[in-house]
Amino acid sequence: MTFRLVVEILPKDGMLDPQGEAVAASLAGLGFDEVSAVRVGRLVSLTVEADSADHAVRRGEEMAGALLANPVMETYRVEVEVR
Repeated sequence: MTFRLVVEILPKDGMLDPQGEAVAASLAGLGFDEVSAVRVGRLVSLTVEADSADHAVRRGEEMAGALLANPVMETYRVEVEVR
């Protein structure tokens, strides 16, 4: 079966996020005062062949831990995309 995975990668809490800080400052400058924090990350979309959705997610987590994310500095979440 074919599954579409979405891997969300974000800096870990406590890690510097200069892009997030720049976006937060720009939003405040534009009058969006309700925003208190911004984290900027990446979104990776994968199409994989697997026996089940659980198996696809497990493989996606293996890929994220091995290549897509830096587990020392980033967190990641893998989900099956619902269409």
